[in-house]
Amino acid sequence: MKLHRKTGLRATALGALAVSGALVLTACGSDDNTSPEGDRKTAAASNIDCGEAKGQLLAAGSTAQKNAMDLWVKNFQAACEGVEVNYQAIGSGGGITKFNQGQVAFAGSDSALKEDEVTESQKICKGGKGINLPMVGGPVAIGYKLDGVDGLVLDAPTIAKIFDSKITKWNDPAIAKLNPGVKLPDTTIQAFHRSDESGTTQNLGKYLRGRPRRLEARPEDEVVARPGGQAANGSSGVATAVKDTNGAIGYFELSYATANNISTVKVNTGAAQPVEATTENASKAIAAAKVKGTGNDLALSLDYATKAEGAYPIILVTYEIACDKGNKAETLPTLKAFLNYTASEEGQKVLSGAGYAPLPAEIATKVREIVPTLS
Repeated sequence: MKLHRKTGLRATALGALAVSGALVLTACGSDDNTSPEGDRKTAAASNIDCGEAKGQLLAAGSTAQKNAMDLWVKNFQAACEGVEVNYQAIGSGGGITKFNQGQVAFAGSDSALKEDEVTESQKICKGGKGINLPMVGGPVAIGYKLDGVDGLVLDAPTIAKIFDSKITKWNDPAIAKLNPGVKLPDTTIQAFHRSDESGTTQNLGKYLRGRPRRLEARPEDEVVARPGGQAANGSSGVATAVKDTNGAIGYFELSYATANNISTVKVNTGAAQPVEATTENASKAIAAAKVKGTGNDLALSLDYATKAEGAYPIILVTYEIACDKGNKAETLPTLKAFLNYTASEEGQKVLSGAGYAPLPAEIATKVREIVPTLS
């Protein structure tokens, strides 16, 4: 299935996030303030500097970061009386559209703004432009359901062939070679990909392109949206389909695998041992990111081809996109206070254990320096 959005697909990925302990924030809507997680939220909220924040702040975009936003918004609103932050998890493409139409103060996107989108933002950011501020990272898990099989190992060429419908059985020799001693059934593979505009798809596509086996020339967005596969809406839709279908495989943020108790693939990267999808392992890969943006733009270049020991290579980083200059006067104080919090040590700390990888210290420091300069 071919996906379109102007010059390519844009980001999304939405979440059903299992927060540590017994708390499942968005799945249940519950909040156990007596739990360690609840204590951490209370402590975090007490350390938030509200500045001159007031009124309502509208934002939209990436569903990959929705559950991180849920945590941040809860803490920020608890600390800042009378302030409401309304984040719509509609996908990165939708968020960028709303931002460039002046409907929201900031957008979340799993991919940095493209050149034409930066140009378009100048109409809204009077005297400035939209910039990319990295705020949250994490692993894209390859989830599967195959009765009787645990600890499955795959590599990039095999994953690509599965989503390309070139490998159609779970006992295919290519899969068997990566899993010696494992009894693989003659079950048909049911590969699920995203039907909507998806940064998760795009980042997985970049990983598949970055490996030694080069895929044919096509946008990263289409690498895992192949004819013959099955489509589902959002990460939650793909996760549900995988959970309910024996023989299924799909991709989504780690939080969905955790929340739905879905087994995840270990990736053979060429390192000594296959690498599991964990926030710690994703952090090792994200730590190698380099800033490719200029000035106050912190767009990152990620190393999807890493062979570092314990570094999980299928990663994404979500950006908050805001005007460097020309923000609306009525929302600017709240925008700065909120982003100051999300980029702060306290804001990043609440991500650990929640299926997300906090920003590397060097990048987080740069974000903290830029946010106060927004005007």
